[in-house]
This record gives sequence, C-alpha cells and structure tokens, in this order.
Amino acid sequence: MLLARKNLPAAVIEEICQRRDWLKTYALKKALAGHPHTPRLVSLRLLKELYLMDLVQIALLPGISVELKRNAEDQLAARLPQLPLGQKITLARRGPARVAGLLLAEGHPLLVPVVLDNSHLTAAQVLKALAREGVPESVVQAVAQHRKWSCDYNVRLALVRNPATALATSLSFLPELTVSDLHELAAPGVLPEPLRKYLEAETQRRIRAGEQSAADKEPFDQSAPSKDV
Repeated sequence: MLLARKNLPAAVIEEICQRRDWLKTYALKKALAGHPHTPRLVSLRLLKELYLMDLVQIALLPGISVELKRNAEDQLAARLPQLPLGQKITLARRGPARVAGLLLAEGHPLLVPVVLDNSHLTAAQVLKALAREGVPESVVQAVAQHRKWSCDYNVRLALVRNPATALATSLSFLPELTVSDLHELAAPGVLPEPLRKYLEAETQRRIRAGEQSAADKEPFDQSAPSKDV
C-alpha cells in the first residue's frame, strides 16, 4: 500500500529494500521495480525477476526513467525466441513499440496483422522492420495494405524502395511523393529498371504540371493592345 504512493520518500523505499525477507515476496518486487524513487541498481536487478506481462507494464509506465524502460524492453526482447506463440500474440497486441517491431519482423502470419494494429507501434519501428535484410514478403504486403501504415509518407517511401513491394502498389504511391524524392529514387541503381522508368515519367509529368501552373498564374498585361472584334 505504501509503494502505491508515487510521492513516497526515497528514504522509506531504501529501508524497504534492506529487508531481505520482504524482498522474497513477488508483489513487493514488482511494486519496487516500478516505483520512480527506487534506487536505480535495485530496479535493474528486480526487472530480471519479473514475469513477462509485468515487464510490459514497466516498459509502458509513465514517469519511469528511459534507462529502466529500455532495460525492460531488453528483457522482453531476450525472451522472445523462447516464448510460445500464444504469448507472442499477447505481446504483439499489447507490447511496447520496440518489441512490437521485432515481432513484426518475424513475419509469422498470426502475428503480423495483430502487431500492425498495436497502438504502441511507431512508424520508426515499421521502417526498421521493412529495412531488415530478408524481411518476409508477407510483412511488406501487409504493411502496404494496412489502413494506417500505408498512408504514412515515410512508410510509403520505404515501400517503394523495397523490392518485395508489388509494382502496382509502388505506382499507386508515386503521385504522393515529392519531386526531390522521385529524383533520388530515379537515380541509376537505386530501383529496378522497370520501376525507374515510371519514376522518370512521373518526375517529368510533375515538372510539366509545375511549369503549366506557373504560366497560368502570370498576371494579365492590361497595357497590351486589344484586338477589335
């Protein structure tokens, strides 16, 4: 009950930490690990003894230090290879962004749709998954078809760069890309030649459209002589 108070003085917490018999109680370990005034070394040691979903809770708690959250994520990431599919699905649904990104990169067909809907997943983690060497084609397709991530500009750019993205999907994204990005992607060797030709055509179309728009905006010269009807 005392540890539920976030304003509990550090001296009280230090006194609790010295009672070794109390530290054998799991609920006390969990409360100490997640308290903002627990000594750093004590919190880091206790994280190693927490259950999976308690680590998730620590990683997502507001007011927790960046170091502690990072350590909790490290603990989760280290346990991923040994976890059964059921627990991975739970993590895919509720885990922090970094863990969700690792699960996305795994490419399991039951994990991918769940993790893409994870509210903690960030565009940065999606981009990391797309940039991983050997990322499954099914992951690329799922991201390209997702209602949220397929609308993110940087994700669209990464999808165009990815050789596993369907040509039709890449072409649908071209009108949304900036001219500077189109120029960069159209450089020799960046993308396959068939797609590169489409990029060059889109760049030229955009340049012509810009020139026409500029011409349309030129002011009308009223001093010019008018023709008699």
